[in-house]
Amino acid sequence: MITIYHNPRCSKSREALALLQQHSDEPLNIVEYLKTPPTAAELTAILAKLNIPARALLRTSEADYSRLQLDNPQLSEQQLIKAMSEYPKLIERPIVINGERAAIGRPLSNVSAIL
Repeated sequence: MITIYHNPRCSKSREALALLQQHSDEPLNIVEYLKTPPTAAELTAILAKLNIPARALLRTSEADYSRLQLDNPQLSEQQLIKAMSEYPKLIERPIVINGERAAIGRPLSNVSAIL
């Protein structure tokens, strides 16, 4: 099963969902992560599949990023993951997971590469 962490208001997320619906025969698990934020444990697993640090998944242009001072290099992975779990707008989108492989759908070709 393919999972997409989706924000229906985001054009890139809608494009990724359309790509999945057109090119995958697998069932889709669509997680509207703003309504159902991933837990810290789920984010940790997602980061492991993406093979990136937590900081690389942060949307630095969000107001919460500045307000929470997440640019502080002293913050640990766990602190950044906790912030994303509590403030899911901070999570880069869309994220697509296909088995043990995952990709951030910016650019969309990243998603195609894991299908």
